[in-house]
Amino acid sequence: MPTLNLDILVLPTYNKMLLGVADASTYATTPVNPTIEINVPSFGNVVLPFTINTYNLFNSETLGITASGAALVPLPDGIYTLKYSIAPSATNYVEKTILRVDQLQEKFDEAFMKLDMMECDKAIKTQSKVDLNTIYFFIQGAIAAANNCALETATTLYNQAQKMLNNFVKNNCNCSGNNYVINFY
Repeated sequence: MPTLNLDILVLPTYNKMLLGVADASTYATTPVNPTIEINVPSFGNVVLPFTINTYNLFNSETLGITASGAALVPLPDGIYTLKYSIAPSATNYVEKTILRVDQLQEKFDEAFMKLDMMECDKAIKTQSKVDLNTIYFFIQGAIAAANNCALETATTLYNQAQKMLNNFVKNNCNCSGNNYVINFY
């Protein structure tokens, strides 16, 4: 007979409008009224019904960011805490903390895609690749820190990646290429 083992997986949706959470639990009996509590950065907690044994999708309306029937908006990047629980006991729950970076990743992807289309010389184009690799490193570091409960470090790395990416987008092709020539050529 299976035993109760609660687990959820926050899976990528590759969509800044959606948060996807899959039930990876095993149940001894079918739970009654399972819920998920999601702490959305800058918006607080929302408690929602959770469908077992499937993939649950949440958007700005279901998370209480936008009113019912209003246009959906992108979910904010930041640290999310998800707590999946089943009745009858408050001890039957699992909690996960994740760093959502979908908006920053979309901006990074756009900058990356423009790189091959730019009319720059080799040193500047190569410098741009070095800059984007550095930004990507900071994004991945932020995700790794959040996955290991180092939330302050995750926030610092995310903010640094965002600052660097904003600067890259604003000033791209105005660089001299000297960093690449001096350090890598």
